[in-house]
Amino acid sequence: MSQTSLKQKKKNESGTKYSKDNLETERRRDSEKSGARLSTQGSQEISVPKTDSRGYLVRNQWSRTSRSASIRAPSVDENRSKTASLKLPNSSTTSRTSSTSLSQQELPQQLSAQPSPPTPPMSLDPSPPTPPETQPKNGSRRSSKMHENPEAWAHGIVRDVRDSRDTQQPREYQRTPPTEWKSYAQRRALYPTQEDRDCVTDMLRKREEEDDDEAYWSSVKMLYEKTPSCSRPRPPKPKHAITIAVSSRALFNMVDGRKIYEEEGLEKYMEYQLTNENVILTPGPAFRFVKALQHVNCRLRELYPDEQDLFDIVLMTNNHAQVGVRLINSVNHYGLLIDRFCLTGGKSPIGYLKAYLTNLYLSADSEKVQEAIQEGIASATMFDGAKDIAYCDTQLRVAFDGDAVLFSDESDHIAKEHGLDKFFQHEALFENKPLAQGPLKGFLEDLGRLQKKFYAKDERLLCPIRTYLVTARSAASSGARVLKTLRRWGLEIDEALFLAGAPKGPILVKIRPHIFFDDQMFHIQGAQKFGTVTAHVPYGISQKMNT
Repeated sequence: MSQTSLKQKKKNESGTKYSKDNLETERRRDSEKSGARLSTQGSQEISVPKTDSRGYLVRNQWSRTSRSASIRAPSVDENRSKTASLKLPNSSTTSRTSSTSLSQQELPQQLSAQPSPPTPPMSLDPSPPTPPETQPKNGSRRSSKMHENPEAWAHGIVRDVRDSRDTQQPREYQRTPPTEWKSYAQRRALYPTQEDRDCVTDMLRKREEEDDDEAYWSSVKMLYEKTPSCSRPRPPKPKHAITIAVSSRALFNMVDGRKIYEEEGLEKYMEYQLTNENVILTPGPAFRFVKALQHVNCRLRELYPDEQDLFDIVLMTNNHAQVGVRLINSVNHYGLLIDRFCLTGGKSPIGYLKAYLTNLYLSADSEKVQEAIQEGIASATMFDGAKDIAYCDTQLRVAFDGDAVLFSDESDHIAKEHGLDKFFQHEALFENKPLAQGPLKGFLEDLGRLQKKFYAKDERLLCPIRTYLVTARSAASSGARVLKTLRRWGLEIDEALFLAGAPKGPILVKIRPHIFFDDQMFHIQGAQKFGTVTAHVPYGISQKMNT
């Protein structure tokens, strides 16, 4: 063989060796990138274990159920997506089979012809492999159809799923109407047992006991509501209230204690009061009048719950503070709503009248009343009636004399100094001139203001306040000036009685007022004989003539 042919032969062998080395290097790189797939001459591909750069096998991902590496089973959605995306060539089944068998026959020959790289020792996983998913028993038909025509089978599955979603109707549940809903006790009552019967009996017995308790407490509540001391309202504010100051001797009968004080002195009097502090005092001349004032307050609170223009009673006395316990016990015993006390301990209480914003002061001591009159405070001395008569409990009745009580004493001056004829001429001449006001005019205004509150609620016929004018004047000769004066003042008097000098006692018995104000003692004494509670007003010329 020539030298040229030898050179050409060596050159061909080196090229072939170089091509084989390059082929092996490219195949190794492709296997590392694609995850262990080598392509052959045909269209078939085989799976080869993935190796790292050193040639060792790479373990699969760790499973969630074991600490060793395992192969994750494909999910149903992945199978469906792979099956749906599977595309087959247009060749027939026989050609596919023949080509596949041919490629399988050629593959070992090619692999044997190629020199294989050195294989490192494989590290086996000691953990058992993950078992494959079990196929359902009825899946033979589906698997055969899938192998025969996988694409048609996949499209059929998708179409069935869509049809089932479109044609699926929401399930309707039978609802019980609200009228047929029954409680647990009612349902148990339909199928009672012996235990249920016992429970029902216990429930009925407990219900009866609860009803009895409720009835008992409702009766107790009604009893407490009817008791004035238990439903005690708040007292009105002094600046809005009509303050009535009453002495202890005017409110209660304290004749026995007064006798001890005058005969034995102050120490014996205090000892007597402390010894008998739990003994209830009997009512005095102003007791019924105070009760009637409280009834008016109750009626006003019914019509005006937030009303502050009410009567406010203040117990004003010169007794010692140690005597106050007996007074408090007596006030609470009779249910009197008296919250403000003034116990001066022997000192005259007149100096506190203006501080208490007093509108009317009632006392059994004429000297203190005279002091209050001089201070410009409406005052009167209380006298109890000689007989016990019945009084109205639902209406406050107040009777007034005219001259020196509601009006000034100017007409009395003319009558006393010039006689009745001059008096009649004077009244006729000044008929249209209003009389000057007297000491009780302000109290009549207070009563009239409260009356209008009831009139505003259409309660004129049921008004709990009624006022009377009982005067010795003659209606024909001097009555017109009196009525015109009241009209000019804007006051209304419910009843006007002109007696023309006749005794007032018989008329007052018919009226039965809780209190009658007059300035002359002979009228006071005449009314006392018939049982009328009277209040003497020490004002005017009559007081000077009596002294």
